[in-house]
Amino acid sequence: MIIPVRCFSCGKVIASDYVKFGEESKKIRNETGHEPTGEEKSKILDDLHVDRYCCRRMILSNADLIDEVISYS
Repeated sequence: MIIPVRCFSCGKVIASDYVKFGEESKKIRNETGHEPTGEEKSKILDDLHVDRYCCRRMILSNADLIDEVISYS
């Protein structure tokens, strides 16, 4: 799926937060060698000031599949 630009529920712009969330998650993976835990993900979203649960859902549930889909075009 392509990165959502806006939250489907409330309309807040979340694309920039999604990119920053991915960078922080990658940093945790490189430093610790494991996937970020729920508490670490929650802290990242809190630091990005993503407070609404609908926006958190949009960021956490997005599967970045564009690299797999583009090979079929």
